[in-house]
Amino acid sequence: MRRAEIYTNGVLAGILTETDESRYLFRYEDAFLADDRQSAISLSFPKTAKEFVSDTLFPFFSNMLAEGANRAYQCRTLKIDEEDAFGLLLATAHTDTIGAITVKAI
Repeated sequence: MRRAEIYTNGVLAGILTETDESRYLFRYEDAFLADDRQSAISLSFPKTAKEFVSDTLFPFFSNMLAEGANRAYQCRTLKIDEEDAFGLLLATAHTDTIGAITVKAI
């Protein structure tokens, strides 16, 4: 199992998990849900206490990854399998991302 903290504008929003069965889970942190000043990280993740579940990495997160030649270069450089989207997300989305979201491995 691999897990990551999801931040929006530096505020911990929730936890993204890849299970040993290759399922993906996202759940907002209780403190984030209770803070009325914070909005949902995405329209596909409305601000709710329910856990989001998927058999593939959620498109919101996979869209943060490079594609094509850039992805191949990153994977070669970082020694990550090109099919390991979660591993690539952990390795590349902790700094210098487009937008407010950053991902930090736990």
